[in-house]
Amino acid sequence: MTEKAFELAGIRKMEVTVPEKKKKWHQGKPIVSIAILLLIILGCIFAECIMTKDPAYMDLLNYNKAPDREFLFGTDTMGRDIFSMIWYGGRISLMIGGLATVISTLLAVIIGAFSGMAPAWLDEAIMRFTEIFLSIPSLLLIILLQAIMGNATVLSLSLVIGVTSWTSIAKVVRTEVRQIRNSEFVIASRCMGGSFFHILWKHLTPNFFSAIMFMVIMNVRTAMMSEATLSFMGIGLPVEIITWGSMLSLAEKALMTGSWWIILIPGVFLVVTVLCLTNIGNACRQQANRKESNL
Repeated sequence: MTEKAFELAGIRKMEVTVPEKKKKWHQGKPIVSIAILLLIILGCIFAECIMTKDPAYMDLLNYNKAPDREFLFGTDTMGRDIFSMIWYGGRISLMIGGLATVISTLLAVIIGAFSGMAPAWLDEAIMRFTEIFLSIPSLLLIILLQAIMGNATVLSLSLVIGVTSWTSIAKVVRTEVRQIRNSEFVIASRCMGGSFFHILWKHLTPNFFSAIMFMVIMNVRTAMMSEATLSFMGIGLPVEIITWGSMLSLAEKALMTGSWWIILIPGVFLVVTVLCLTNIGNACRQQANRKESNL
């Protein structure tokens, strides 16, 4: 005889379920990266409140001076205070990154959505053009367009970087739009006479923006790196326009004189900002992937 033979009808073993612990609000979020990035942004915005010197003043009596109590981050080869230059120049570097990203995102959303809504033959032509544009190194395109436009300014450099960095986002937007273009709300809006831009901003963009959010953040990083690279090569913004990139353009003279702080301090701020943006972008991508997997 087995124990099952004496089991009374209607009696079942109760399964005890342990409730899952609720995740804390900060779990899975790049809190440290967000905090550091906010501190840098706030420091750049309110640079006048924390600057100790005039960032453009050339104190020739104190050039190439190591960090001390008067010059917290030292001075460069022209006697300018690096601590003040960091916060003042970071504002322009972040402005270039943000403005270039706005331009590239607008282009990507419009071109990608138009390609996704277009007939098959036009969609194919736009995608072939996008792939050709994507195959050309962006740095070469930036140099070429900037040479055509003449002397580099903040606006011209932002425009050139933005115009050359829209292709990757456009391909993602096009794929997302093709998946939702036959949805009922899109068809209803078209039947009611909704224009392309009305459908784009009201119905399409809210559905694919989370998918491209991490790419938008990465574009800020790429734009800042492009500006720094061009300035380091001597073909970016002039030295009198203070940015982190223009500060790094003095690297050759700094290495010859042994002034390590001229390279290290702007480089650290640029690298830390780029790493923070990368961590935030990766977190946005993981969150978007989790949402897609739950659908």
